[in-house]
Amino acid sequence: MSLVVASIVIQALLIVHCIKTGRNTIWIWVIALLSYAGIVAYVAVELLPDLFRSRTTQRTVRGMKKALDPQADLRRYESEARLTGNVASRQRYAEELVRAGRAGEAVDIYRQTLTGLYEHDPNLMLGLARAQFQSGQAGAARATLDDLIARNPDFRSPEGHLLYARALEAEGDSARALDEYKVLAGYYSGAEASVRYAQLLKGAGRNEEARKALRELLDHARLAPAHYRRAQEEWLRQAERDLATL
Repeated sequence: MSLVVASIVIQALLIVHCIKTGRNTIWIWVIALLSYAGIVAYVAVELLPDLFRSRTTQRTVRGMKKALDPQADLRRYESEARLTGNVASRQRYAEELVRAGRAGEAVDIYRQTLTGLYEHDPNLMLGLARAQFQSGQAGAARATLDDLIARNPDFRSPEGHLLYARALEAEGDSARALDEYKVLAGYYSGAEASVRYAQLLKGAGRNEEARKALRELLDHARLAPAHYRRAQEEWLRQAERDLATL
């Protein structure tokens, strides 16, 4: 009896789904008349393909593959870079090296790529600066970014601007870093810039300004869409912790 009741409930739900999503009405008869066979057929033909096409499922699958074989992408990009030798493949390989914690090797790849027509390519220069910073070369990263702007005055990158402020901070140039963070806090789409700005203000003993920056960030987050709060959850929690200590 319980199987019959379960079948009726599932059939009803799938028929409603079929109608609401505009599927072929033949499915209504298949589901209604064939009981579990109809349920299995509908799920296999109509629901599973949609499920595997969804972005959430694809991200989950990629995440599982990454967990099972974290070096798979790195090996693939390395192979592509060696086989093709083109700029795009070497850039992907260098970016993956940085993600894998091998930024020093990425610096070499970027330097090999920044030649000829691509000698002053802004995206490659930004990648080089990022790799330099991640490998502990803050001064070199800042110098690369200075050269990037000198060679490409119209280039704009919020991530590059944030990297520049972090490089200045890492070099110990707090005054200039504060100036850059202050500008970033006014337009940077994420919460990281404001949190780092407040942390540096606190380190300089400017607690009231730090409190103001964190409160403005958290007030903005409360009014922001849910997807923003999810994406910035880590930095927003850090902002709350920092505010509690001021």
